[in-house]
Amino acid sequence: MKLNKEEIKKIIPHRDPFLLVDEIIELKSMDYAIGIKQLTGKEYYFEGHFPGKPVMPGVIILESIAQVGAVIILSAEKFAGKIAYFTGVKNAKFRKSVVPGDRLELKCTMTKVKGVFGFGRAEAFVGNDLVCEADISFAIGA
Repeated sequence: MKLNKEEIKKIIPHRDPFLLVDEIIELKSMDYAIGIKQLTGKEYYFEGHFPGKPVMPGVIILESIAQVGAVIILSAEKFAGKIAYFTGVKNAKFRKSVVPGDRLELKCTMTKVKGVFGFGRAEAFVGNDLVCEADISFAIGA
């Protein structure tokens, strides 16, 4: 299943300027998803991180991946209309800088869902280069 930005907004509550995923190019509810963030250079965080040599902050990369994870969980009928709270990150590694003009491919696979808790493995790529990876967790709330 593919989703555009308007369809993503129907699943997760994020809105601009904090909706960081432009599209979902592949989705299997409660299993995995691949999202895309096209960096134009006009993103608000590039102004101050760093002037003259903009780099996407690592925490924004992690939030982007978490939003893809939220789409995986909240696309399931039993969690529709809920909020997925980003509760944890482990083993995060940042391998390369992400800069204006890059196309960030965000891959997340749910490794376990138990009750209202979800755990996933996340990776972000620019082209074939792994730029970030982490284990992430969520809690589903009202």
